Amino acid sequence: MHYEPSWESLRNHRTPQWLQDSKFGIYAHWGIYSVPACGPNTTWYGYNMYREGTEQYDHHVRTYGRPSVFGYKDFIPMFTGEKFDADQWAECFGRAGAKFAGPVAEHHDGFAMWDSALSPWNAARMGPKRNVVAELERAIRRQGLRFMAALHHAENWWYFPHRKGYDTLDPRYSGLYGQRRNDANESGLAAPVLERPTRAFLDRWKGKIIEVIDGFRPDLLWFDFGLGGIQEQYKKEFLAYYYNKGDEWATEVAVTHKYHDLPPGVAIVDLELGSMEELAYHDWITDTTIDDGEAWGYMHNARYKSAAHLVHYLVDNVSKNGYLLLNVGPKPNGEIPRPALEVLRGIGRWLEVNGEAIFATTPWLTFGEGPTRMKKSGAFSEREETHYTGRDIRFTCRGNTLYATCLGVPQGPVTVASLKSLYPAEIQSVVMLGCDRELTWSQTPDALVIRPPADAAWRPASGCEHACVFRITTKAPF
Repeated sequence: MHYEPSWESLRNHRTPQWLQDSKFGIYAHWGIYSVPACGPNTTWYGYNMYREGTEQYDHHVRTYGRPSVFGYKDFIPMFTGEKFDADQWAECFGRAGAKFAGPVAEHHDGFAMWDSALSPWNAARMGPKRNVVAELERAIRRQGLRFMAALHHAENWWYFPHRKGYDTLDPRYSGLYGQRRNDANESGLAAPVLERPTRAFLDRWKGKIIEVIDGFRPDLLWFDFGLGGIQEQYKKEFLAYYYNKGDEWATEVAVTHKYHDLPPGVAIVDLELGSMEELAYHDWITDTTIDDGEAWGYMHNARYKSAAHLVHYLVDNVSKNGYLLLNVGPKPNGEIPRPALEVLRGIGRWLEVNGEAIFATTPWLTFGEGPTRMKKSGAFSEREETHYTGRDIRFTCRGNTLYATCLGVPQGPVTVASLKSLYPAEIQSVVMLGCDRELTWSQTPDALVIRPPADAAWRPASGCEHACVFRITTKAPF
């Protein structure tokens, strides 16, 4: 169909089948902010390094001098990317089990990771002097994955504090730092909440999106915070353009966004670091980062989440009609940190054995049994890691197969109260993935009781050490 730039028309767009089947993707925050690599959120270094009293300002003064002497732009020659290998990244993402992947094409800092005709401040002309988005698009598609691009540049209008004495006010660098806002006062500190973006900013914002769409044909465009500040007609126009391009390419495309920055039904809502409390009747996505401190970009002293935690998070989200997008933060030279690689390998090993309970599945009648996430902003947050014992279960299904995934390794019989409604003659077989032996089970008035294999030797070797999946094949009971 042809989409018009109106919410009525755009609501006719549906989530692509490939995304409904994929469930799991990986993207990478890699940019200028990878050089200072200082948290807590490394991708906001350019914002905080100009604001006295922040950790990143103090770090900047100690390490590089005052920002009046060494500005954010001065990191660009240090962003070398000499070890960046797009094929290596793509292979790593594929082996981790991701079905779609891509880069942050432009973060809040206004530095494009492709050869943009709209700004010379880009990775093809400065820093690594590589067209990062183009190289990753080709490499990711060679792995048979769908290609996505993340765009954060709506926030660039508010991102850099335009303060007197700093290079952020120098018109020579406005292509990176943005134009000086009209509300800068005598102290030089702007009050961006009171000011809307100009037409020139909005035209360039949309123009960069069109460049990415036309240049790389992304299967998914992911948008960060900031869309709320974009004038409504611009949002309608880029969505109609993208959705129509998808039809022209004879491929299904998708858009994600945060908060309520787009009307319901127009695109997929993203719950950063969150989840749903219960099974949702609309699909959704969440993004989290592989490090344990929400650094997003590379950080020197980062700790990393466990593969078990991320497997549990993925299973929990999928059981509630959600998808997971996992971030990694490469070093400024282009290497993915070794601890992150180990975590990705752990996820990949689990999905290699148990992926049939994730990919191309749908939610069941209930999401599961056991504890759920801690509430945060209307959703449930993964900040409070739940320690699963193997007694906590999540459900997915496909055809006549029901998957009951234990988050953790159960010690002894598994009692599944939600399956008490099944007729005894409805259960054809119960098998544990990775073990491939039919299991003993029994049904009581209160639950289905499954007896896992008694021997423990299979667990680490089979890729089931993080979670165990029971495949319950059903048939018509009469």
